[in-house]
Amino acid sequence: MALELWETLKEAISVYTGLSPATFFTVLALFLAVYYVISGLFGSSDQYQRPREVQEESQPLPPPVQVGEVTEEELKQYDGSDPQKPLLMAIKGQIYDVSQSRVFYGPGGPYALFAGKDASRALAKMSFEEKDLTGDISGLGPFELEALQDWEYKFMSKYVKVGTVRQPGEAAESTDHDVAKPAEDGPSESAPIITEEAPAAHATKEE
Repeated sequence: MALELWETLKEAISVYTGLSPATFFTVLALFLAVYYVISGLFGSSDQYQRPREVQEESQPLPPPVQVGEVTEEELKQYDGSDPQKPLLMAIKGQIYDVSQSRVFYGPGGPYALFAGKDASRALAKMSFEEKDLTGDISGLGPFELEALQDWEYKFMSKYVKVGTVRQPGEAAESTDHDVAKPAEDGPSESAPIITEEAPAAHATKEE
């Protein structure tokens, strides 16, 4: 049976390729050898490149710094456009350092428009409209307020609070908020841990 198959294969090779079986298999072997050599060269390049990329991505972030009490206009400086500055975002007037999630809140990220702002209303309404990028939560319904609370718990449990937003007309508590001081506030231990994939069942997916 095997001999019959071999004879049939040899005839097929001769008919369809015009080559003798010996020549056909020699050409096939050379082709495979060239393929493995070329793929090996490109593969080694990737192997050398990937560790560098991993090393760059694993560089530790600088520790969060307290910015104190800042205005909404001053908060805009921390929207990620300057890589030398921390990436900040506020919820209900509380400012958090979200630099560790720059891929989401930094330039080009799905939530980049929230960075450098108090996005309380937008988060509560799951809105990406410019008019909702504000800390004004007046007129929100119970469902929206609950969604906002879930987001706040998530930020409290994951990010470090580094300051507060000063509303227009409020007097500044101090004038040294621009002096960088190491953050002492850590993630809240009492706040419920909410998964990174979604702060609540009805909230949009973050990561």
